[in-house]
Order: sequence, then C-alpha cells, then structure tokens
Amino acid sequence: MMDEPRLIVTETAPGVIRVTLNRPDVHNAFDDVLIAELENEFKRLDEDRAVRVVVLAANGKSFSAGADLNWMKRMATFERSENVADAVRLGVLMNRIATLSKPVVGLIQGAAFGGGVGLVACCDIALASERASFCLSEVKLGLIPAVISPYVVEAIGARQARRYFLTAERFGAKEARRLGLVHEVVPEGELEAAGAAMVETLLPNGPGAIASAKDLIDAVAHRPINRALTEDTARRIADARASTEGREGVIAFLEKRRPDWAEK
Repeated sequence: MMDEPRLIVTETAPGVIRVTLNRPDVHNAFDDVLIAELENEFKRLDEDRAVRVVVLAANGKSFSAGADLNWMKRMATFERSENVADAVRLGVLMNRIATLSKPVVGLIQGAAFGGGVGLVACCDIALASERASFCLSEVKLGLIPAVISPYVVEAIGARQARRYFLTAERFGAKEARRLGLVHEVVPEGELEAAGAAMVETLLPNGPGAIASAKDLIDAVAHRPINRALTEDTARRIADARASTEGREGVIAFLEKRRPDWAEK
C-alpha cells in the first residue's frame, strides 16, 4: 500500500493552484522532507506563468502544528552547523511563500502552532474559520520562534509579539484578526466559499501588477519618506504605465472591455 502524499497539489480552476498539507495524523507538522517538498513546489509555481493564484490549505483538524517533534528530537543530536543549515532551509521556504510573485491565500481551518503561525503570516491573505486557534508555543519547549519571527512580527507588530512570543498563550481566530495575523474570520462551514470568493476577487487583476504591488510593499514598508523613496516610487509607476500590461489595462478600461489577461 502506497503512503499518502504529504502534499496534494491540484488545479481547482484555470490558473488557480491549491497546495494542501496532508499529514493529518501528525496535525500537519512539518519536517525536513515536507519543507523540501513545499519549497520545491512553491519555486515551481513561482516560475509557472500560467499560475495566477495559489491557495494554501490543510487536511484534517489542524492547519499545522509547526515542527514535527520527532524531527526536532533528531536535529538536537546534530552538530550546530547542521542545525543552522536545517533552519536556513525553513527560512528559505518562508521567504519563498512570502515573496511569491503570485498572491497566496491561506485557508486556516484549525489550529496553527509554532511554525504553522509562520505559514499563516507568510500568506498575502489569510482567512480563518471560527474554530481556528493559534499559539507561538516555542518557549514552552525552551525554544524561540526565530526563523518565522520576521513574518509574524511584520503581521502583528513588535508590541503584540512581546506578549505572545513570551507567554505562549493560545488565542482564537477573532484575536488573530484583531492582531492582524488573519484578515477575515468566517463560520466553519463557510471557509471554502470565502476562499473561492477571494480568488475570484484576485483573478481580474493584472498578474504583473500584483507581483509589482507585492514588491512595492516590501520597498516602502518601514522606510523613511524621503527623496530617495519618492523617486523610487515614481520610477515604479512610470515603469508600470509603460509596460505592456499597464497599457492594455488602461486602454481596456477606456474601451469598456475586459483586459486580455482577464479573458484567459
């Protein structure tokens, strides 16, 4: 009997790819194998021009329990250099998701602990079921949420991170929304419909513009508003106006028709 795949990748509509964590027996905890599979898959999706939107979801009761404890136990016996290299691979995965040139919509149906919270923070848009819960649990194990910290702190802010990194408190979906970790909270039975509606909201938008908008956010966030930033943003809009996609978008709007990318 063949083992179930750890990762299920399906095209749910033209240009829409669903990546589903499929280790429900261990609450979708990730180890070195799953990290490698996820990184390879998101790299492939980034390079595939036909892909317009990526949905990140999970099977089972939990979204992700973070690191697989058996994997962590094994890593504790390794040399420091091996532990650094292993942690870097997780960091590469997180960065790959966060900087993907396509929008990533996360559907959080259950518990997200530790590194699972990092996955949520890396999604561009995170939608949570009312039954979802969250916990930055690392300090309970004598560890720290190091690799995921840039993304979680970016999502919830340093002040809230001071509380939740240190206390390892468990909090619900409504608190996650208040903190900025997720964007919307919906009843348990409506999560898939909310995800589908978000995908439909994203698809009419220019794929090149979406990629550039994501890069723009990173370029301006937490930067001083000075002459250099002003000139950089001016160059960005000038490039967008002169691009094939930008010209097509403006002409299509004036001609009251759909732009060519929305026809595909």
